[in-house]
Amino acid sequence: MRFSLIAGTAVLGAALTACSGAAASDSGSGSGHGAGDAGTSETRISVNLQGRKAVAGRPVTVTLADGRLKAVRVTAAEGAALTGRISGDGRSWTSDRVAAPGTRYTVEATDTRGGTDGAGFSTAAADRVNKLTLAPGKNTTVGIAQPLSIVFDHPVKDKAAVEKGLKVSTSNNTEGSWGWLRDYSGRDRVDWRPKDYWKPGTRVTLEADLNGIDSGPDGGWFVRDYRTTFAIGRQQVVEVDLDRHRLALRQDGRTVMDVPMSAGTPGGDKASWRGTAVLMAKEGTINMRSETVGLGHAYDKMVDSSLRLTWSGMYAHAAPWNAAYFGVANHSSGCVGMSDANAAELYRRTQVGDPFEITGADAKGTVAEGNGYGAWNVTWADWKAESALG
Repeated sequence: MRFSLIAGTAVLGAALTACSGAAASDSGSGSGHGAGDAGTSETRISVNLQGRKAVAGRPVTVTLADGRLKAVRVTAAEGAALTGRISGDGRSWTSDRVAAPGTRYTVEATDTRGGTDGAGFSTAAADRVNKLTLAPGKNTTVGIAQPLSIVFDHPVKDKAAVEKGLKVSTSNNTEGSWGWLRDYSGRDRVDWRPKDYWKPGTRVTLEADLNGIDSGPDGGWFVRDYRTTFAIGRQQVVEVDLDRHRLALRQDGRTVMDVPMSAGTPGGDKASWRGTAVLMAKEGTINMRSETVGLGHAYDKMVDSSLRLTWSGMYAHAAPWNAAYFGVANHSSGCVGMSDANAAELYRRTQVGDPFEITGADAKGTVAEGNGYGAWNVTWADWKAESALG
């Protein structure tokens, strides 16, 4: 692997001398291009990463043998450049980010005398690649309780290194924190939750600068960056009162729905969860089978206006077969059931990310953090403590 170099020139007094050196190799040392009279040292650099299988995950450091650096450019084969900083004494330059695996880099340096030098190296390919799944979707509009959630394909041991690469910015400086948890699927997950519900109209951007970060043994390397943006929609909350058997939808503090419902039968596995659940998806008409949630062969139904609240199978949906219990008693297999008309109206009005605040004694426990988006059931102090960066 050989890289073309830029010839350097400099004017010293009335004399002009141009030096033309050989091409830089992948050794990490420059070729010695420079400028000046016979008493001036050549421009020569050295690079900490060398060869064809340099170790990824480290910053690139370029050191000048003599003089002061003016500019350094480190460019990946596909054209992306690493930004960096020159030291106070001008002798070295260090990249802001680390070198990514499986990447060829070209180094070009210029000193303050106009001399230039170059080098090149390639990093070893990743033995294992870690990928991730982001929620919510890019350029979507979501409700005031929607967290920014990242689920990883493989385990993340070095959580601090990964979290340092995650930057959340908002249009109104919303206070929030990352928190690490175990997803319902058993995979590692990190969520960014605001201290309080989002303000409507907030715009959120995530910059996940993960390329070149090693997530640890069994996890593998990240080999790309991720970007996503989303917006917060109208202010609305769904209140589910298990004791009164009522469901209310409040928009901007105004009640727009207040309807009878029947939730899960108390006293066992069929009871509903309490706490704050977040509307994960509007799934419409779906086939619900009891064996998928560990309830044997109790039911197998096509269900309309289905709103998913947890991964464990709690929904709000139409349940006309349970009409005798609406507003009277909790008598379902764990979901919040309503009439066809009321369920359709709720489905129409709600948005993914809306909070369902579920209260009452007839529950089997509180929605867990990883069972959907249960982070709102953790105090703010405890949530911040789940950040890998303290």
